Amino acid sequence: MVHSFIEDLSTPDKFVVTLELVPGREFSGAATDTIKKISKDAYDDGRITAVSITDNPGGNPALSPDALGREILDYGLDVIVHFTCRDTNRVGMESRALQLARLGMKNVLALTGDYSGNGYRGRGTPVFDFDSVVLTAMLNDLNQRLVERGVSPIFFTGCAVSPFKYTEAESWMQYRKLQRKFEAGASFVITQLGYDIDKYQELLLFNQKNAINKPVLASLYLLGKGPAKAMFNKRVPGVYVSDKLLRQIESEYEVKGRGAKMAIERTSRLGAALKGIGYKGIHIGGIHKSFDTVAAILDRMKELEHNWQDCLEEFREQPAGRYYLYPAANGNTTVKAEEDTSSGMGESALYLFMRTAHDLFFDKSASFAPMYRKISGTLDANNASWMLKSFLEDPFKKLVLSCQECGDCGIQHVGFICPESGCPKHSRNGACGGSRDGYCEVNTEKKCVWVRAYQRMKRYNETDQLAAEFVPPRLWELKGTSSWINFHLDRDHQKEEKAA
Repeated sequence: MVHSFIEDLSTPDKFVVTLELVPGREFSGAATDTIKKISKDAYDDGRITAVSITDNPGGNPALSPDALGREILDYGLDVIVHFTCRDTNRVGMESRALQLARLGMKNVLALTGDYSGNGYRGRGTPVFDFDSVVLTAMLNDLNQRLVERGVSPIFFTGCAVSPFKYTEAESWMQYRKLQRKFEAGASFVITQLGYDIDKYQELLLFNQKNAINKPVLASLYLLGKGPAKAMFNKRVPGVYVSDKLLRQIESEYEVKGRGAKMAIERTSRLGAALKGIGYKGIHIGGIHKSFDTVAAILDRMKELEHNWQDCLEEFREQPAGRYYLYPAANGNTTVKAEEDTSSGMGESALYLFMRTAHDLFFDKSASFAPMYRKISGTLDANNASWMLKSFLEDPFKKLVLSCQECGDCGIQHVGFICPESGCPKHSRNGACGGSRDGYCEVNTEKKCVWVRAYQRMKRYNETDQLAAEFVPPRLWELKGTSSWINFHLDRDHQKEEKAA
């Protein structure tokens, strides 16, 4: 009988422990055998509720979590399958969801995903037809279809959040998007990795203040010198390791045998602290050799659990200028940093111009809206819409927005910045978790478009409008057509949004 992840999460006093396992670029062999052995040992140990299996981590090809997960499920251990939006479009994603349902794989962690890495003869094409919010909604809709057919829902969908953001804009966007994920149907959340206890606490306080009653698992990692350096150097998107922590870990490895022992101790102490402050469970990563390390961590946590408060201080960062949503919580004395909104008069003027133009020409409740609709219908009926697009729409939008001619404009959702040209993941429902200090995960020399949008809108006290509601996915059938006419003739995604 499979130990149920769903049941354990819903059991009030149960502290849930899950493991994250990372398949390699092989269908069999030593790495795969090790994952299977760790899973078997985890089942025998009895303290592990489920293992989660990554989906092409880092955007690099690896064995499908679906195939490996089915084998592990047969051992009797429950499985959480990572499901990213990077590699297939919406048709492929729905097909994969049906496959998971057929295989009996119920637990899904819905992720936008890291940007594409290297595959056969070069970098793969990044798809990102959906973001994690839309993927969660799709899985929820599939559940509703099953209910309508008299079948029990299949998918138990979770999401991720990165509280380890140290600018106001990034923090605000992470929590805003988290709300959209829960509204779309997410039932649990797993954090990204960090070592700042006040940021872990921040997430719990945010949920409490916003009446979000969903179980939260905190990510831990067996952090050795190599991974710590990679994370510090931003090679693992969304993960935060400070300079202070990196220097401490490097010094520990200068003494033979001490580094590995301290990695176990640090993981155990953070785990005990997280259990103490109220997390529903922990999600342990970085286990690549043996389950013995996991057992050692859990044994040590048991020893520490009655004195967990003693573990808090070592995980307090408090660097100057870092943003905390609740700076006074748990003794954090860091002053709440003010967001830099000095994006320049040019950017501010452009935002005001675009917002005013949108209100005048693209508001269906405006007094001139019926006239715009009539003109659009006439141009469309006479096959003359290309004239508007070629001589007015395209020249303006390409100059101002680097328009990609998607025909289903989404600038109004992102502070009048184009999500197609500005965001490598084309996200319309909020920022991904990969940014660092306000800069894009992919184009590291450029600010994240959602940070820019936040800064634009904060200047005019309009941030409440940002990522305030679910945005349907782009309609690819409109590619190359006039987004202006599509809007007024109710063809674009906003028709779906209005009907929803």
